[in-house]
Amino acid sequence: MNMRAQFLNLAGLLVAGLLAAAVRGQNFTDDISVKVGLDQQLNAQVPLDLSFRDETGNAVRLGDYFGKKPVILVLAYYECPNLCTLVLNALLTSAQDLKFDAGKDFEIVVVSFDPRETATLALAKKRTYTQRYGRPQDAGGWHFLTGQEPAIAQLAHSVGYRYVFDPQTRQYAHPSAIMVLTPDGKISRYFAGIEYPSKELRRALVEASNRRIGSLTDQLFLLCFHYDPLTGKYGLVIMRVIRIACFATVAALAFFMATMFRRDRRQSTRTGTG
Repeated sequence: MNMRAQFLNLAGLLVAGLLAAAVRGQNFTDDISVKVGLDQQLNAQVPLDLSFRDETGNAVRLGDYFGKKPVILVLAYYECPNLCTLVLNALLTSAQDLKFDAGKDFEIVVVSFDPRETATLALAKKRTYTQRYGRPQDAGGWHFLTGQEPAIAQLAHSVGYRYVFDPQTRQYAHPSAIMVLTPDGKISRYFAGIEYPSKELRRALVEASNRRIGSLTDQLFLLCFHYDPLTGKYGLVIMRVIRIACFATVAALAFFMATMFRRDRRQSTRTGTG
């Protein structure tokens, strides 16, 4: 086999491999995009009788945090290496800018959707955020809960929060959002993404405290983050970049092969006429 034939065989294998990788990446991404998301269910009632454990390990009911004040509900998991931290940090920044005080004017309830997580992790997370909140007298307004899979799944379903666990990376693919609920546990407003303007959050808390239901939230910026199957983390459209690079490589190889064939034809023509 001459060098040209060897090169063509190698190029063919490379092209086939790149195309297969792109298809696998596309299929995985499509699968994640179907399973993960946020279905806004305004005015839906969250089940207040669900049982969880607070950051001290004590058994609590979700309804213990409702009744008199609006509630900011966050679904996250405490060992998340990426998106959950961004969500909690954004909430912290907005809460710091509010003139309202957690515990006095509203409650913040964070529920881990990873049933493997413990009260020890919840307590560590609470200490981190209440210290950064900078209002020691309001630390009691922040609650970090853990629970069993049935209760977690029922709560997530009630607010339209869809997530999946990837056993390969042992991480979750999930949307980024917080919810504002009325004192009686009805969904008043969603905030999607990783920025929650304090003015908008204040307005939502006022509406919820008056048991009013807000309007639908634009979810387009949820698409800013995609789950990356290569690293098991979230990145900015990483799979799209990989696919573009893949097809660019295929195009370059096709151009090179076409150039070689044209050169061979010219040489054959010259040889025949000579």
